[in-house]
Amino acid sequence: MSERWSIAFYGGVETVTGANFLLSPAAGRMKPRLLIDCGLFQGGERAHAANRQPFPYEPVSVDALLVTHAHADHIGRIPKLVKDGFRGVIYSTPETKQLAEVMLLDTAEIIFQAAKEEGGPPLYDKDDVRRALSLWRSADYHGAFEPVPGIRALIRDAGHILGSAMFELSVTGRKAVFTGDLGNSPSPLLPDTEALPGTNYLVMESVYGDRNHEPPGHRREKLALAVRDAAARRGVLVIPAFSLERSQVLLHELNGLIESGDVPSVPVFLDSPLAIKVTGVYAAASHRFKPDVQKEISSGDNIFRFPKLQLTVRPRDSAAIDAAPAPKIIIAGGGMSEGGRVVSHERKYLPERRNIILLTGYQAPGTLGRLLAEGERSVVIDGERLPVRAEVRKIYGFSSHKDSDHLVSFVEAAAGTLEGVYLVMGEQKSSGFLAQRLRDYLGVRAFCPRQGERVFIDL
Repeated sequence: MSERWSIAFYGGVETVTGANFLLSPAAGRMKPRLLIDCGLFQGGERAHAANRQPFPYEPVSVDALLVTHAHADHIGRIPKLVKDGFRGVIYSTPETKQLAEVMLLDTAEIIFQAAKEEGGPPLYDKDDVRRALSLWRSADYHGAFEPVPGIRALIRDAGHILGSAMFELSVTGRKAVFTGDLGNSPSPLLPDTEALPGTNYLVMESVYGDRNHEPPGHRREKLALAVRDAAARRGVLVIPAFSLERSQVLLHELNGLIESGDVPSVPVFLDSPLAIKVTGVYAAASHRFKPDVQKEISSGDNIFRFPKLQLTVRPRDSAAIDAAPAPKIIIAGGGMSEGGRVVSHERKYLPERRNIILLTGYQAPGTLGRLLAEGERSVVIDGERLPVRAEVRKIYGFSSHKDSDHLVSFVEAAAGTLEGVYLVMGEQKSSGFLAQRLRDYLGVRAFCPRQGERVFIDL
């Protein structure tokens, strides 16, 4: 006989960031409370204020935390959760745990520096990160375990980034799945997202719920064209890139394009200490890559290194990039241009017509990246208004998220047993559009929860 449980949506709804979902007994009985993800809100001052708000539940009352993957909008408030009293167990795949350590220590440093400039206390510090890591346990794909008594969990591959997981949860045999973010399969590096037949409830991302990406072949050709055009103009190709996944995919693609002779070999700078560390984690986990990539590696190809690639760790090395003659390519940390080294490069190269700014991922509202994506002809960087004369190009095919059609196909594979789909991690128009598609095409009951809403399911 099934039991009544509730899901409360405390982040990642009506917005893309801040994932935070609480599964608990519906009647408040003395049974476990399970949290799924605890991410940072991102995108401007409103997000900054939201991150500082107290959690809408007592952290000490949460028994366990499941982490779908290591992006900041899914892990970035975990140290604050621990600082505020959480003492349960944290579960993720081994790779997510490794990446989370790198990402959270970097985030803590950024938070500390920002707090020092603002003259206030930091959201958390590195000691809070270390306390969180001490609570962390690894669980691998397809191995069943009990994160809390009475709830069976099974981890499936989301195909989004290295270590990304979907958590299949059941109490009496009925299944609720929290997808985290879903990969844009086929990925250049990772296996495809697993199907979820027999699922009763889905809590599913919807970042690109209202639009589709270019086909995989197009994204590679667009990258090659940007490289060729920048070289022909003797300009600079600046690529704001997320340090986790996007930078590694771009390195792999450039490696293939340069080795095949499809683009000229020009200096490439990976200007992100964080991306360099993350690339090391990726290189050590090549057994997680899809078979054709493993075959590349076994043939002797270092898929993340190629001639004229330079890794810049120290600030003075980053500053020296400006002195290198064009043409050149700069892959710099800060995928939404809200911080990181890419901002200084954009400040220098945005005003020049021969240069190209290549956006390769989602740009949150309120970010510099969003302004560039929407065609603004002038922007403010470090208090200075600058003209945008460089050409701004977009390649959404490099997104590590499924697009609208593939989200529908993903749901369709489980449609026969689904009783409810709850769309999260999307702007309201994206989630709403996808919900209507799922209702119209599949006859599925699809909902767009609101912040703080609580829904009831039978597990």
